[in-house]
Formats: sequence, structure tokens, C-alpha cells
Amino acid sequence: MQNRDIIVIGGSAGATAPLRDILGRLPANLPAAIFIVLHLPAHGIGILSTVAAAAAKLPVRQAESGMVIENGHIYLAAPDHHLLIHDGHLMLGRGPLENLVRPAIDPLFRSAALHYGPRVIGVVLSGLLSDGAAGLSAIKRCGGIAVVQDPNDAISDEMPLRAMEATTVDLCVPAARLGDVLSDLARERAAASLPIPPEIALEVKIAAGERVGSDTLVDIANPAPLTCPGCGGVLSELSMGRPLRFRCQVGHAYTADALAKEQESRVDEAFRVALRIIEERAELVHRMAEDGRRSGRPAVAQMYEARAAEYREYADMIRRVMLQSLAPKPPTRKEQ
Repeated sequence: MQNRDIIVIGGSAGATAPLRDILGRLPANLPAAIFIVLHLPAHGIGILSTVAAAAAKLPVRQAESGMVIENGHIYLAAPDHHLLIHDGHLMLGRGPLENLVRPAIDPLFRSAALHYGPRVIGVVLSGLLSDGAAGLSAIKRCGGIAVVQDPNDAISDEMPLRAMEATTVDLCVPAARLGDVLSDLARERAAASLPIPPEIALEVKIAAGERVGSDTLVDIANPAPLTCPGCGGVLSELSMGRPLRFRCQVGHAYTADALAKEQESRVDEAFRVALRIIEERAELVHRMAEDGRRSGRPAVAQMYEARAAEYREYADMIRRVMLQSLAPKPPTRKEQ
């Protein structure tokens, strides 16, 4: 029986500091390999130097396709590629964005669950929205261990909280203790293997860049009357538990909160376009009213002035709605 020798870590906003704490406490003889996804800009240089400085006792490498996995090594996701684990080596996937990012946390977690099952320890750190929640659920379904940074200890508590809602978490630990906890867990024997749900394998293939279409999604999702903000295609609601998630026929994937966040910006844009068109309409009919008066047609002028006033009322209504939508939100639990 093997030990838990695959540690996958995901984080976003506020995750750099806890990651430093974790890596700084890991021993040089750690009997596990570590894989890290932090949300990176598509053409950024990443945080390789930051991670390498924190993990003074362990070698840090930016992931490359085909790289052989070695215990005691840390592998950091490359910008604009999903980091995937496959039978003893790494793969860089150019599959669709998930939760508006690539690399995303969920594909790494799913690929680890698919190929290593109970040998996996999944860790979700500080971050916004819910990337990592579905992946941590996949790890648990395949027999692995689920760990989250204590939300009270996180700069951004959304990702740990969403992960705790999506699955039964084994440990909820402050960042200062995570390194020691992971070191202990990695030395424990893994549990017996569990059957791998076929939808996990399918989503790993999608992240790797394999074709996805309606014939592929039909077994794991149901079409929804929603549009993919990435490509304009039809979204389907995925049917495997929490969190609520959607995929389009191209493969773009969203948790419900990530989709709502993207829709929010598009609603604001639509309001601004509508406001511009209505204000232009009000200006046009006002000028038509003035032209009517100059040409001795008072009835026509009166009709156009009434229309201009009506359009101005519509414009004022849209402004009020926009101001309400942009008003400060109630404070979160951490801000109170």
C-alpha cells in the first residue's frame, strides 16, 4: 500500500502568503510531490521565484509536458495552460477556460483524482469565487483527502467556503499549520482505491484539449436556457452534485458564481448601451420638435417634444437602476 504522495494545491487572491507558510515548513525528505495552481495572467512570468524562495528545502520547477514526477519536488503551473497529472508525468492542457481562467484549479484536482485516487491530498487556499470546489469534490469521490485553509484565516474566504459547501472536508486548518499537517498526511498510508466516476475522466480530457460537443455532454449535463459568455453557445447544467456548474459545447466551464459575475459585467455594459441609444433618441426627436416649430407646425413640434420627454424618463429610469446595481454591497462576514 502506498502513502499519500500526491499533494495538489490551488489558490487565488490572498493565496501567496499561506503558500509561503506551507512550503517553508515542508521537510527536504517529503515523500510526496507537490503541484500548485495559482491564477496567473495568460502571458505572465508567474510566481516561480517567489515559490522557489519560500521552498528553500525542495526544488521548484515550472511544469512542462512530459516532465517525470518525482517525490520531494514542487511543480508550478505554467501560464495559459491547465496543469494535468497523467500516469507518472505532467501534461499541459490547452483546453477551454474554466471559471474564466487557465490554468484553473479544478482540472489539476480532477486529473490527480483520476490517476491517483486515494493517494491524493487536495488543498484549497484563499481566493475569490469557487474554483477548486468541484475539483476537491472529485478528489473526495475518488478516495482522497480534502483540506482547506481556515476561512477565518484567509484574506479571501470564498474559495475555502465554497469548497466546504461542495464536499465533506477532512481538515480545515490555519495557514501556519498547513505545512506540518501536509507533511504528516503524506507519510500516512493511502486508503483502498474507489471506482472512478466516468464524468471525471471526461472533464480531464476536455481540459487536455480533446473535442467536446453536444453528443459528449449529453451523458453528464442537461441544456439550460443560458448563453456562454465566452463563445455565445448554449450552456448545459452539469449533473454531478455541488457546486452548481455549467459547460458549453466548446467546453468553457463555469461555476454558478463565476457565471453570475461575468453576467453582471455584461448587464452593466448592456445598460450603458441602452442608455446611450435612448439619450440619442431623445436628442433626435427634440431637434425634430424644434424643426417643427421653425417650420410652423406646432402640432408636430408638440408631439415630438412629448416623445423626447418620454425618452428622457426612460433614460432617468436606467440611470437609477445602474446606480442601484453599482451601490456598495452589504459587508461580508469578514468585513463586519
